[in-house]
Amino acid sequence: MTGPAPAGTVSPPVRTAVLLLLSVVLFASCASPKPPPNLAGASMDSPASERQDAGTDGGSVAPLPVEDAGTTDAGVEPSTAVSTPGEDPLAQGIPGPGELKRLDFRGGEPRLPIKLMEGRREATFSPRGRMRMRFGGAVDKVLDAAAGTRWTVRVTQGEPAVLAARVQLGEHRFADREGLAAAQEEWKARGLAVRAQVLGAVYGIAGKVIDNRRSLLLVDEVLTPEDAATRQAELLHQFGARTTLFEEVRTPARAILEVRDESGAVVGLAQDRLDADSPDGAGFDVRQVEFGVGYDFHGFEDRTFRGALQFSVDRAGLLAVVNVVPLEDLLKGLVPAEIFARAHSEALKAQAVTARGEVLAKVGIKHLADPYLLCSEQHCAVYRGRTGEAASTSAAVEATRGEALFSADGRLVDSVYSAVCGGHTEDNDIVWGGPPDPSLRGRPDILEPSEASPSPSRLEAWLATPDVGAACRLSSFAQPSKFRWEKRFTAAQVDALVARLGVGRVQAMSFQERGVSGRARVLALSGDLGATQVRGELNIRRLFGMLNSSMAVVEAERNAEGRPTHWLFRGGGWGHGVGMCQTGAIGRAEAGQRYQDILRHYFNGAEVAPIY
Repeated sequence: MTGPAPAGTVSPPVRTAVLLLLSVVLFASCASPKPPPNLAGASMDSPASERQDAGTDGGSVAPLPVEDAGTTDAGVEPSTAVSTPGEDPLAQGIPGPGELKRLDFRGGEPRLPIKLMEGRREATFSPRGRMRMRFGGAVDKVLDAAAGTRWTVRVTQGEPAVLAARVQLGEHRFADREGLAAAQEEWKARGLAVRAQVLGAVYGIAGKVIDNRRSLLLVDEVLTPEDAATRQAELLHQFGARTTLFEEVRTPARAILEVRDESGAVVGLAQDRLDADSPDGAGFDVRQVEFGVGYDFHGFEDRTFRGALQFSVDRAGLLAVVNVVPLEDLLKGLVPAEIFARAHSEALKAQAVTARGEVLAKVGIKHLADPYLLCSEQHCAVYRGRTGEAASTSAAVEATRGEALFSADGRLVDSVYSAVCGGHTEDNDIVWGGPPDPSLRGRPDILEPSEASPSPSRLEAWLATPDVGAACRLSSFAQPSKFRWEKRFTAAQVDALVARLGVGRVQAMSFQERGVSGRARVLALSGDLGATQVRGELNIRRLFGMLNSSMAVVEAERNAEGRPTHWLFRGGGWGHGVGMCQTGAIGRAEAGQRYQDILRHYFNGAEVAPIY
């Protein structure tokens, strides 16, 4: 659904005058003698004083201020009143993106703003219970509405944000001081001025430490996003370096948001942001939510969400629809997209705990220039809200409420996972570099040990053994084509895939620097024009159209003259192999292991403990 294009830019004084004038006209026109809707009084989960005191010993964000608010029932002239604790959650406002770069655990579980879609001209939604919509401004106007009413938010007079960008050369774990220093010296030797930037935060929660800090290495040169993209191309050509962009907002995007009722009449205006909540927790239906952007399954779907909605101006000056949702409710709509909902309940609990840790690890790391913290796509985590929930996974989330994994020194484990480990998980430093993480050590995933079975140290024999007693092979959800696989390319296909490396027609390829699972972090290639290396597990897989894993061997099929005609990759596993093997977790659960035991195995003795 699309609406009219945003109007041309307007100076701030004119914009303010227009906004105030329209607000007066529109709200005054509501003062006709029609009877107001019969709406129940607002309620609140807990008073502000209780929320401020009921948290843990590590709250990190100051309490949000209580704002003045007016109330407008349809057909009732607005009046100004002071909000009081006990009214509804919006009496304290939905935290904006700037307020949630650090999470506040003091009221128990935090609420996170998750992008549902952006780049829209308008969006249509309906509350499933009584709704309260806040328009913001010096005198905050509030519109109450009944369940089932239909509303459209349309963006007008949109102005895009002004962004600055730096080229990001690399990312290091915060503890990897030596790696960061070495990378700085390497780039300085190449003639580049560089700087380090720390992302993330440290929280002290219930005697535990949540630390998702990491260090970025940036080119110390502030550019426009367009010029930064050109600089990226130069660095790729000159040094073969694949880089990303680190963006910062210099001037925020602006727009006026119109709220229209079912007849299409404009009933209110907001500057830049509009909040809608359902005090009884009923949530919202959102029409035509866009998903799979950039993928072949791109589409639109009507979806239902728990929590509140926030309509914000995105970086393009268009509309972003954001779901502000408690962490546990977020997980209910997220976990079913990560694992089979029909899997054993103990495996689902293990997935819920790891997913909770993964969300906490990403907050404040992604989407720093956007009006939300995380997205609902593969880039962050697939989230469909209540529409995607399943009873089995929701039960697993409830059963593990507030639980995460912690190492022996009380620090949050980076609880990563992959689909199929192939019989052995991998060390984090082999896959991603940086210092070894004691909780992310590669381990055998064997349920039925056999002295006759080879180990990954004899990789060709390991891959050729079809009956390894691995949990991810014995699981009822096992996929033989993911446990062991082959992929065959013609020589011409390989030459085309590696053409940008400048080695010419490939004559030899070999995997090097293998980890304990046999996964490689280096691929050496030589051709009739030269030789090179591809470093990084993910870079190797992407080079060949996303190999299932780098737990693989490669061999050439040659003609009578000795020239390659085909290249055959034989491998095991599906994914990076670090942390929990999801299919293996199901196999372990089916073998009688509890979720705490499953996680203790995959994360080298880490223990499950509550955060809230």
